[in-house]
Amino acid sequence: MTDIRRICYGDNLLVQQQTPRKKETLVVSNRGQITLPATLRKRLGIKGGDVMILEDRGDEIVLKPGVVVEIQSYSDEQIAQWDAEDTLTGQERARILERLANRT
Repeated sequence: MTDIRRICYGDNLLVQQQTPRKKETLVVSNRGQITLPATLRKRLGIKGGDVMILEDRGDEIVLKPGVVVEIQSYSDEQIAQWDAEDTLTGQERARILERLANRT
């Protein structure tokens, strides 16, 4: 992974100064697993059970930290109830339309 230390602008060119990439040889198990070196995991704060995103860039593979976001699901009945509660009365609709017409 490239660590960009400084970005310089000169003559409309973007020049990135990067730290040298460290190379490690990893062995792929029969199950397709690799073990990230402990020093790398510690430096990047990667712990067991963390989610990672694998990006296939053709001739290279990039691993990035992933994020798990809790998603709530709602029943059709709950959604229908909210829609009903949000429905405007005839008076409310007329009042809103009148205010909008007065703005122009």
